[in-house]
Amino acid sequence: MATDAPPPEGGTDTSPAPTTPDRTTTAQPTTAQFVEVQESEEFGELRRTYRSFAFPLTIAFIAWYLLYVLLSNYAGGFMGTKLFGNINVALVLGLAQFATTFLIAWYYARHASRKLDPKADAIKSRMEADA
Repeated sequence: MATDAPPPEGGTDTSPAPTTPDRTTTAQPTTAQFVEVQESEEFGELRRTYRSFAFPLTIAFIAWYLLYVLLSNYAGGFMGTKLFGNINVALVLGLAQFATTFLIAWYYARHASRKLDPKADAIKSRMEADA
């Protein structure tokens, strides 16, 4: 996610510096270092990895949601079809909306921990080492 706000200036922060477990203060990267990392190929690869996962999945979920809404509005007979007892197609598809939401959240967490977090941690550790 891009913002118009510049990264924090190194050494101008008046808040207490974060500490590591051994209670030493950590140095803050400068604006130039943030910009350099943002323009790096490694950061671009991280963004591409995120976007190649998030955008298609978001589009697919929105299409699935809109299908449900359109079927609810224009295919009342189909949505009212009883499957068993008082359970109809609309209820099953509505519950499937919740199920897919949780499935996508789980899948994203899995993807992030396997593909995004290692790349982000490498960038972060390199920035902290250079600061």
